[in-house]
Amino acid sequence: MGTNDTTCPGPMKATSNGVFQGENPLQHALPLLILQICIVLFLTRVLAFLLRPLRQPRVIAEIVGGILLGPSALGKSSKFLNTVFPPKSLTVLDTLANLGLIFFLFLVGLELDPKSLKRTGKKALSIALAGITLPFIFGIGTSFALRSSIADGASKAPFLVFMGVALSITAFPVLARILAEIKLLTTDIGKIALSAAAVNDVAAWILLALAVALSGEGSSPLTSLWVFLSGCGFVMFCIFVVQPGMKWIAKRCPEGEPVKEHYVCLTLGIVLAASFVTDLIGIHALFGAFVIGVIFPKEGNFANSLVEKVEDLVSGLFLPLYFVSSGLKTDVATIQGAKSWGLLVLVIFNACFGKIVGTVAVSLYCKVPLDESLALGFLMNTKGLVELIVLNIGKDRGVLNDQIFAIMVLMAIFTTFMTTPLVLAVYKPGKSSTKGDYNNRTIEETNRSNKPLRLMFCFQSIMNIPTIVNLIEASRGTNRKESLSVYAMHLMELSERSSAILMAHKVRKNGLPFWNKDKSGNSSDMVVVAFEAYQRLSRVSVRPMTAISAMATIHEDICRSAERKRAAMVILPFHKHVRLDRTWETTRNEYRLINKKVMEEAPCSVAILVDRGLGGATRVSSSDFSLAITVLFFGGNDDREALAFAVRMAEHPGISLTVVRFIPSEEFKPENVKLEITEDQTGSCSGETRLVDIEAITELKAKLKEEECQIIYEEKIVKCHEEICKAMNEYSRSNLFLVGKSPEGSVASGLHVMRSDTPELGPVGNLLTSSESVSTSASVLVVQQYLASRDSQVVGVLKNVTKEVTPVEDIESP
Repeated sequence: MGTNDTTCPGPMKATSNGVFQGENPLQHALPLLILQICIVLFLTRVLAFLLRPLRQPRVIAEIVGGILLGPSALGKSSKFLNTVFPPKSLTVLDTLANLGLIFFLFLVGLELDPKSLKRTGKKALSIALAGITLPFIFGIGTSFALRSSIADGASKAPFLVFMGVALSITAFPVLARILAEIKLLTTDIGKIALSAAAVNDVAAWILLALAVALSGEGSSPLTSLWVFLSGCGFVMFCIFVVQPGMKWIAKRCPEGEPVKEHYVCLTLGIVLAASFVTDLIGIHALFGAFVIGVIFPKEGNFANSLVEKVEDLVSGLFLPLYFVSSGLKTDVATIQGAKSWGLLVLVIFNACFGKIVGTVAVSLYCKVPLDESLALGFLMNTKGLVELIVLNIGKDRGVLNDQIFAIMVLMAIFTTFMTTPLVLAVYKPGKSSTKGDYNNRTIEETNRSNKPLRLMFCFQSIMNIPTIVNLIEASRGTNRKESLSVYAMHLMELSERSSAILMAHKVRKNGLPFWNKDKSGNSSDMVVVAFEAYQRLSRVSVRPMTAISAMATIHEDICRSAERKRAAMVILPFHKHVRLDRTWETTRNEYRLINKKVMEEAPCSVAILVDRGLGGATRVSSSDFSLAITVLFFGGNDDREALAFAVRMAEHPGISLTVVRFIPSEEFKPENVKLEITEDQTGSCSGETRLVDIEAITELKAKLKEEECQIIYEEKIVKCHEEICKAMNEYSRSNLFLVGKSPEGSVASGLHVMRSDTPELGPVGNLLTSSESVSTSASVLVVQQYLASRDSQVVGVLKNVTKEVTPVEDIESP
């Protein structure tokens, strides 16, 4: 039992009796497997963390981690290898790794919708074919060079096909992860790359099935033919027999209800049965799982539920074991001498040249700009898990020897590692996103120019939809008809899940080749349906959008989209929501940081909506729509922007607007100001800005004389903070308050603002939402007007009001 003979290792007992019974747990299968899994998870996660600043996909860390544990690094120590990865334990490790891989390939198949391939444009299809054909030819050419030098014993036909497939593969899941990381997933280049990769992925699996059939050990050539034909028969059986049964199951899993356990068990059993059949045929167990995933019905709740139940366990626990299994077979030391290293350079060059040149040439022919063509070439050169699967099958079948296997693994690492930096170097979408005609960056400018108003609403979940729809209805103005364009952006976090690209199907309105876009069955579909229905009823152009990014950088997506769509205002949801007992509960603290960064970096005006039931349960019809809106006007740029938005809203017949202007009395003293304000500071708030304020109020008074005007203008003369709060309480029955984030002037300087954890709401917003001095249940829209010089300005009254607020200054400063 203690032998190191790799051909016939002794059997291992499953569990040990423990060290106190005199047994070594590492001589038993279960404790040894647990130790192996822990080491693998720790090493791969540490490497992923170290590679994160380089924006590398996690698959790179997992491949490198597997190699480090193998004979190339730590495995050089025979003591480590025989203790942690003894030969007699590898059967259990490989079995568990392949079991996880079976279910992962099922998830990969779930990501592909065969119907969507029909919708693939000619441009993407041409790029995909070029990205397969030329590298396949180069792979065959490379195989001749390798076979004549270091692969003498390899059988000719299987070796040619395996090399062609290995060089022509594009890793679809890895590519989607890279696109999401560098924020190209929802762009034109991202759509083309993913469409082409989807076609490439399907073609690669077909070619791999052919290669596996050819690599059989049958003495007759007819054996390979029988294997291939049996595989085709299996696919037909799945399409015409298995698929209708799965559709029947999917229909019995309605949206909003939990999927029954026996349906999940039945599906996973079908996946395993299909894997057994394909292994029985002689192809590989992975093909059966992949085929079941491809034919699985994508519409409805069933597919999403399966992914949620299976994905984390498979991709987080089992899949890294497969990379270690590959790493244990990879010995970089076998690449010795100038000849072997020269062949490595040749393989890398041919892999890159064939894929990149083929893609770039066809892209240029399709009139894609040069920088986008180069970026597409680098993106299509991405390798990953599928590449390792091909190489491992080739090695297990005896087609690839140790040296060629090591060369091909290094090629896969190199080509994938270089993708992100090269794409970022050659393609900078920010250069072309800014248009010269982006002039109306505020609602005040838009009203003055009589140009269509463009608003961007950001939301976190479908719970925000009724409020957004009501706010859109209030903003449209019935006399303006088509003069309002709305972009509704769903903020979605890019998680660490390996198949996080499933989120990309939520932007299927752009034609991405994932899930069936004609069916509904998830929250994103409900969002689209809600906005499309409202658009038909109200003649307002509403375009649903999706931002898929890490929470730390999603503000960049918002700002970039606002600039690309030339929005006049971005409206963000507050990071807290009201509970049934009318107290605040934080939805997620990351949303507050997002709001703060957008306010600092947005190319237009920004507003934060503090919702206290503005949407109600559902939206009512336009004829029954009514809102009481109040603007609290102190003065300054932000207050004027709030006033301009409110005047726009007042054009709706169901809205009654009250504008309250606060004027200091003669004896007004900002007694609560504990930090003395100099004349220069006061003048900066009251010089040119005060004149513009007076002009805005004069225009408002002129509107009051118009017929059917629904605006009430009132002036409140106040002499202290208490009188300001008392005046605010008079309008507590309003549905919505519009206030500026940073009011200016002497009255605003008299506001007694205590230290707040929400400085982004400004002093007035905080009084309305979290102060005992003002009692109201109205929603609040806090507005910040876009100023080109805002970064160099002193922003907001919070910077020069009270000493109590001084600790907040660093938080609020850009």
